[in-house]
Amino acid sequence: MVKHIVFFKLRNGSQEVKQTLKDKLMSMQGKIEVLKSIEVGIDTNRSERACDVSLITEFNSKEDLKSYASNPMHLEIIKYIKNQNMITSVVDYEF
Repeated sequence: MVKHIVFFKLRNGSQEVKQTLKDKLMSMQGKIEVLKSIEVGIDTNRSERACDVSLITEFNSKEDLKSYASNPMHLEIIKYIKNQNMITSVVDYEF
């Protein structure tokens, strides 16, 4: 199993943008076969060090993660993220 975690820091940290990102990310649930689980959270801490949104996904293998990375639905969401000038940090690990 592989866990893929992404943290998003928004340049425009409005609640509306955070919710839109969460909705877009959650829209992948049940639509990308290799995506076994997905969780998206909006930060409630609001400290200077905190990120605004987190994405936690699970896959059966590294190959499935690679397939997800090139999925057209995922690529559309990446385009949105880039257009919003979001800063991202990623961690992938096997468990």
